[in-house]
Amino acid sequence: MKRLIMVLALLGSWQMNAEAQYVSDVWVSDQSDGTYVNPVLHADYSDPDVCAVGDDFYMTASSFQCTPGLPILHSKDLVNWQLVNYALKEVEPKDFYRKPQHGKGVWAPCIRYHNGEFYIYWGDPDWGIFMVKTKDPKGEWEKPVLVKAGRGMIDPSPLWDEDGKVYLAHAWAGSRAGFNSIITICEMNAEGTQVIGEPVLVFDGNDGVNHTVEGAKFYKNNGYYYILAPAGGVVEGWQIALRSKHVYGPYESKIVMAQGSTDINGPHQGGWVKTRSGESWFVHFQDKGAYGRVIHLNPVEWKDNWPVIGTDKDGDGCGEPVKRHRKPDVGRNWPVQTPVESDEFDSHKLGLQWEWHANYQDCFGFTSDLGYMRIYSHILSEHFVNCWEVPNLLLQKFPAEEFTVTTKLKVSAKDDGQQSGLIVMGWDYCRIGVEKQGEAFVLKQTVCKDAEQGTPETVVTLAEVPVSRKFEAGLHPNYERDIFLRVQVGKGAVCRFYYSLDGKKFMQAGAPFTARQGKWIGAKLGLFSVTPYGKERGWVDVDWFRVSK
Repeated sequence: MKRLIMVLALLGSWQMNAEAQYVSDVWVSDQSDGTYVNPVLHADYSDPDVCAVGDDFYMTASSFQCTPGLPILHSKDLVNWQLVNYALKEVEPKDFYRKPQHGKGVWAPCIRYHNGEFYIYWGDPDWGIFMVKTKDPKGEWEKPVLVKAGRGMIDPSPLWDEDGKVYLAHAWAGSRAGFNSIITICEMNAEGTQVIGEPVLVFDGNDGVNHTVEGAKFYKNNGYYYILAPAGGVVEGWQIALRSKHVYGPYESKIVMAQGSTDINGPHQGGWVKTRSGESWFVHFQDKGAYGRVIHLNPVEWKDNWPVIGTDKDGDGCGEPVKRHRKPDVGRNWPVQTPVESDEFDSHKLGLQWEWHANYQDCFGFTSDLGYMRIYSHILSEHFVNCWEVPNLLLQKFPAEEFTVTTKLKVSAKDDGQQSGLIVMGWDYCRIGVEKQGEAFVLKQTVCKDAEQGTPETVVTLAEVPVSRKFEAGLHPNYERDIFLRVQVGKGAVCRFYYSLDGKKFMQAGAPFTARQGKWIGAKLGLFSVTPYGKERGWVDVDWFRVSK
């Protein structure tokens, strides 16, 4: 079966010539009739920003402490997206992010194209504002540059003005700076690599209306400077536009998109982009709890030099998000495609759908051309409490509201207590795995609530399973167990787990678990392998990981 899938994949890539076109079984926005439905990506691409270069659109998003970071997505029509690269191999400073730093790292990036190069700026609230650039967004990106060191500076957005000056707008994180709800602008050098001017306050959201203003995106259009920014908070906020004839203001403000009569909460924070046909569109997120901040696409109309985002039913200049709409006019129809989800692990290059929970280290595990991915057990700390400390979780985003994941594993262990399996990770998490105990393995369900607060895990033993193979290997024999694990995710992010010893008959494994988002990220799903303190490393070989309805 696996060989057949490989052949089909090769045939598909031959037919599609350049970029492989993967179509999800669980979420497709393009309705193949000239319309699309929101969200265009039902996955946690938080704080998106987008730029247009010719007929191509490129998007990036927050990645926090996960690596590789700064995802690069490509589209020809703003509806069908493919994950094509990452701009950041490791989060800076590298040593600090060798262990999980939940909720820290890459916040709200901004992607821009200027003078033949792509730039991405982002704020790390603990270290400062960084920039990385390249001439080829699908190739290697240069080493990150620290544009300005300091705490609390977030959500940067550059602007190259017609007179040659370069500016940077950004917001402030109250958790680090001690204040928020303001936007400042400072000047950079011509290369965009260093802040050279003092910050100037241009908008104060402490006005009784626009609290928690952040996520600034800086533009110039028709003689006006514009700052598009979210306000009101992640879950229930709205989108505002600021405009001025002068870079430092004063700026007028207007709410240009809100939830209105829809069920789309907090529609805001994203990027404005124009097609070659002259249409304006806005890519932004909606917070869906455990599913993360999913991506919406809304039309933009300009009225009296103000953007109106979505559909303005009452004509007040403030739009509300669309659920279904005609696709952007990009001159032709493009094939339906989505980011890749399933993985046969038949390549020595790790699939782009995967991220580690900290900066990658060689001891995490290895890809191979041997038909599997190997993950070595993380040796737990002496006073281990829960998996909030584990850096080598190999995870991907929830791809839809309802979906099923099935994976085939070969677990290897020498010492008792070594455990590997499937995990749904967030502030609350649940993992299903097999653990060596004596001459057998036991299947366990482990649940943790409020992991960040140091809550201990609750463990339930579900079944004893025999060893698949035992062979001599060094001082101690090696024990192996082949197992198939499955999780069905339903509405409300309710997860039900199953296991099989033959891949045919699946039995329920433990109690249902309701997934919960992590720190600034949606719940994620993937693979784990852990070893108790003082023991040798075990490992797990992942044969395949398949996402289906």
